[in-house]
Amino acid sequence: MELAQLEALCERLYNSQDSVERAHAENTLKCFSMNTDYISQCQYILDHSFTPYALMLASSSLLKQVTQHTLALNLRLDIWGYLINYLATRGPELQPFVTASLIQLLCRLTKFGWFDDDRFHDLVKESMNFLSQATPGHYAIGLKILNQFISEMNQANAGLPATNHRRVACSFRDQSLFQIFQISLTSLSQLKTDAISQLQELALSLSLKCLSFDFVGTSVDESSDEFGTVQIPTPWKTVLEDSSTLQIFFDYYAISKPPLSKEALECLVRLASVRRSLFTNDASRSIFLAHLMTGTKVILQTGQGLADHDNYHEFCRLLGRFRVNYQLSELVNVEGYSDWIRLVAEFTLKSLQSWQWASNSVYYLLGLWSRLVSSVPYLKGDAPSLLDEFVPKITESFITSRFNSVQAGLPDDLSDNPLDNAELLQDQLDCFPYLCRFQYESSSLFIINIMEPVLQMYTERARVQVSDNSDLAVNEDKLAWIVHIIAAILKIKQCTGCSVESQEVLDAEISARVLRLINVTDSGIHSQRYGEISKQRLDRAILTFFQHFRKSYVGDQAIHSSKLYARLSELVGLHDHLLLLNVIIGKIATNLKCYTESEEVIDHTLSLFLELASGYMTGKLLLKLDTVKFIVANHTREHFPFLEAKRCSRSRTTFYYTIGWLIFMEDSTVKFKSSMDPLQQVFLNLESTPDSVFRTEFIKHALIGLMRDLRGIAMATNSRRTYGLLFDWLYPAHMPLLLKGISHWTDSPEVTTPLLKFMAEFVLNKAQRLTFDSSSPNGILIFREISKLIVTYGSRVLSLPNAADIYTYKYKGIWICLTILSRALAGNYVNFGVFELYGDRALSDALDAALKMTLSIPLSDILAYRKLTRAYFAFMEVLFNSHIVFILNLDTNTFMHIVGSLESGLKGLDTSISSQCASAVDNLAAFYFNNITMGEAPNLPASINLARHIAECPNLFPEILKTLFEIILFEDCGNQWSLSRPMLSLILVSEQIFSDLKAGILSVQPMDQHQRLSLCFDKLMADVTRSLDSKNRDRFTQNLTIFRHEFRAK
Repeated sequence: MELAQLEALCERLYNSQDSVERAHAENTLKCFSMNTDYISQCQYILDHSFTPYALMLASSSLLKQVTQHTLALNLRLDIWGYLINYLATRGPELQPFVTASLIQLLCRLTKFGWFDDDRFHDLVKESMNFLSQATPGHYAIGLKILNQFISEMNQANAGLPATNHRRVACSFRDQSLFQIFQISLTSLSQLKTDAISQLQELALSLSLKCLSFDFVGTSVDESSDEFGTVQIPTPWKTVLEDSSTLQIFFDYYAISKPPLSKEALECLVRLASVRRSLFTNDASRSIFLAHLMTGTKVILQTGQGLADHDNYHEFCRLLGRFRVNYQLSELVNVEGYSDWIRLVAEFTLKSLQSWQWASNSVYYLLGLWSRLVSSVPYLKGDAPSLLDEFVPKITESFITSRFNSVQAGLPDDLSDNPLDNAELLQDQLDCFPYLCRFQYESSSLFIINIMEPVLQMYTERARVQVSDNSDLAVNEDKLAWIVHIIAAILKIKQCTGCSVESQEVLDAEISARVLRLINVTDSGIHSQRYGEISKQRLDRAILTFFQHFRKSYVGDQAIHSSKLYARLSELVGLHDHLLLLNVIIGKIATNLKCYTESEEVIDHTLSLFLELASGYMTGKLLLKLDTVKFIVANHTREHFPFLEAKRCSRSRTTFYYTIGWLIFMEDSTVKFKSSMDPLQQVFLNLESTPDSVFRTEFIKHALIGLMRDLRGIAMATNSRRTYGLLFDWLYPAHMPLLLKGISHWTDSPEVTTPLLKFMAEFVLNKAQRLTFDSSSPNGILIFREISKLIVTYGSRVLSLPNAADIYTYKYKGIWICLTILSRALAGNYVNFGVFELYGDRALSDALDAALKMTLSIPLSDILAYRKLTRAYFAFMEVLFNSHIVFILNLDTNTFMHIVGSLESGLKGLDTSISSQCASAVDNLAAFYFNNITMGEAPNLPASINLARHIAECPNLFPEILKTLFEIILFEDCGNQWSLSRPMLSLILVSEQIFSDLKAGILSVQPMDQHQRLSLCFDKLMADVTRSLDSKNRDRFTQNLTIFRHEFRAK
């Protein structure tokens, strides 16, 4: 190919709008990145081409080659030296994206060769040669190389195992990182008066990358705003204690504009987070803290740069770091503390008033104040903290700002409104309660005073019907905020400055206002507003209040809260927790009756109901309440319309799970049967429906609802007794309906999914609930029903044409079927030998149907859908463990496909799946070893079949063993114990396989390492005998741990 042709192809590859043309170019050019013979051509392109896209192709192809192939050391050193010369001669004139790609290639080479040759360590020295040249172009390249160098060292690569990456990163940290940080500081000083902002930006970015390095290998989540203390190494101490280091970043903030100023602040945030133990003594740390406080004080006084939103946010983070790394006692002893804390308080108040602009940043400021407040009890000495003066103002300002935010109208995007976004709400209310409890008397009085007029207005409006209800929506939002704030205060019980008794009285005061509100929310005009979003917000806030109140004052905790109930008795007439529980249940019942469309309110209500029912003490208390007795006896759509609403259909399972808890708490068969009457009626209606009209919408929704309800009841059976009640009620009378449902509605996942999910729950032997008497055939009878269901579904679903959404229409039902079968096979309540003994085909038919369903799905799809992957490999583990003969009796192609899928599972990232695959492989290899290698039962049909499969595919076991060794030696595996099991079985199957593999692994290692690595292999089998007993397995596992460690040590 001529250079001009290649340049034209590259132009198309990177610039063409036509996807076909682009794909053709990519296909033609991919040889450059895949074939190592093309490396010299890449160099030719770099030398002779002047079009940036051709240069980009050469650079990116070399990057792939270096990452994916192990190139000879001399070749890598040649490329490395070539790139440095190339950047020195042509670098400044290249397009920025080409320069960036070449620098990435240079740094990747350096990282991958770090332990292969010390010459790679000279990259910092080579970068300094660029910096020492007079031209800005070379200076920029020098800084870019160092920037990319740190990024490369800090980030794991696909081509390098995580442990190798960490070793390289630690070596780089110890040898080069400090020097680079010093270079960045020197550059910042030199460039301070420079007009070229690009160089300043690169130097600042370099400092930030140094300070953001993952010093201790904790792999901090880069997307998160939060990180712990920065673990700067000890040799950096002198530079950090030098005041000019901090000052240069404050100076850069002062002289630069965004986004440069934001980067300077980010560096300061990192410096403010430096570990305390780095400093020589307390005095030097105090000097550092004083400098930070002085610098932030100047910014607070002048307000410079804070009009920019990013600067503002970063500055709030900087102030927030004071709470992480410094104690209140240290802050108050710094000269100028009183001015600083006053300025921070003013800044916080101003931020709260500008809530629309600063809503995401206020979190850091509130965090700082809550930390200061929490430290007050530990404050020693006479220096005043001045918190008493400022905290009440901040508390009041926060509450007022929430009211103002409602008054000003809501954001167009509801997810931006904290009342509709649980995470945002939690962020805003996480730290706030500590401030309230600091001066609890004054803050609770403020809350009451601000709530009373709104509550009064809301109560009066219940009786007045007007056409415009916009003011009512505003009031509901205000009340929602107040209730959320009160709920957050009740969530924590930490209090400074007042006794537990007085705290309980104040808790009662603010709770009484919410309880008064609850008396009004469902009366008069308010009872017609369930469709309004503001009303839903208020009801969700009330549910949150109940959740927190319950945890602190209902049930086991009620005994210790006499003062609270004494005061509540005076205020609202509730003198104990049973009465209060009745109020909570009353609200739950009202919500379930009145809400039909709001999924969020129904789900929240049901989660509170379930919390109460599943609590040991609260569950018993609930059974005393008439409302609960009514719900348990009348759980029909006439009383609870949400059961009919399509959008709340999924909530039915939770509803019946809760009802199940309550029913089974009483040990009464009569109670169970009477409670099941509504469901019994649905069963009878569906069973009496003739086949001709079974495909109607009405029947469909009745069936879906019934299956969701039954699943909830089945989830609540946690003992042999309770499961027995459900089983006797369902079997045999109602089982035919399941079969009828699945056969009529196979093509409708809306029906099949809930039906199969119910069955998956029904056959799960959790807490040994499926334990029958030795003379009972129930286990076998259940399995027959499972078999019929799976065979019916499998035969029909496989004949359906593939839909566009194949997962929903086919794969979902198939993975639930596999889960049902896995749970039944592993449940230990069926004696499967009985089926073959008596010629019953239930087991073989179910296994055949399941196998046909799995084989109908391409392996790529099995691995692509997470839930399908899990169900498939769980099923395979059970098959190989308990029904291996079924697998061995398959034809060779199918057998190979299944075992090949296990190898794919071993290579996956999910350790639980690779452990399941390892267990399956171990069972297979152990069967071969015991029956064929050791010849204990070579004439069994299954043994003959296995021998035939292996004879046709002799590479099967060697390939799997090779895969296992590669995972153990070259990857980070968290399940080494599980992987060691099949390794021993495979090694013992044939010693020839092991010796060939050993030779293969040694052949790709450097010659000078052969003797050492060969010795490692010998040690691996030391004291390991030819048997698979547990002692021998454990010895091999221990040897493997040592082998892995020694093999990987260079």
